[in-house]
Amino acid sequence: MAAEDKKAPPPPKRQDDTPCEEGLPPWMATFADMMSLLLCFFVLLLSFAQQDANKFKTLMGSIKEAFGVQIKRKEASFAAFSPSEFERKDVELDKENKELLGMVLEVKNFVIQDPELKKTAKIATEDAGVVIRIPSYALFAPGSAKPLPDAASKTATVVRILRERNLDLVVRCHTSDEKAEEESLYPSNWELSSARAAAVLRLLIKEGDIPPSRMKAVGYADSQPLLPNNTDENRAINSRMEFYFHAPSVKSW
Repeated sequence: MAAEDKKAPPPPKRQDDTPCEEGLPPWMATFADMMSLLLCFFVLLLSFAQQDANKFKTLMGSIKEAFGVQIKRKEASFAAFSPSEFERKDVELDKENKELLGMVLEVKNFVIQDPELKKTAKIATEDAGVVIRIPSYALFAPGSAKPLPDAASKTATVVRILRERNLDLVVRCHTSDEKAEEESLYPSNWELSSARAAAVLRLLIKEGDIPPSRMKAVGYADSQPLLPNNTDENRAINSRMEFYFHAPSVKSW
């Protein structure tokens, strides 16, 4: 009974009941450390978010949203861009870039509307103009400079652009490094590329009634390959027809 009558010990005092020393409460030290870490974290984020103005103007748009076209600039090599970035109000474009952008969008729109051309054509920018690239096999048989029967349908978009837009055209033909046969009508790639360019030019004039003064035909043979001529796939890409559109005021060859 004596053990039962013994009083239980008093409960321990809570920490809140402990009197604090003079000055700031102890939790303020932990809070200050946390605020310092957060400040350093956001300063680090800000440093990552800063962009170089020249690089921003050069690398307009992301690769994901890019057209697949490239712009050649003076201060850089080639830069991909998307029209959504150009349309931003905070991006300043000079007159030359605005005209080039408008030309790219127009040509791109024409190509998209042509299901036949959309399958094989590639679009790129070059200097002050736009280039539509078509593989040579889409227009010519191997070693031949006579357009295929359906070549007119594949160049119909080119005719439409010349009809509806005040642009001049340079028809450029490139070949791979494959040597022509000795008994061929075209003993070298220079003759073959020049003959093909002239044949396409005649086709455009015939189908679209385009003034010859607005067009030129040039053969480059295998002097300007896009890729090394070390595989059949690369040779097929290098053997191409190019339709280079530019403003009438721009001198080109």
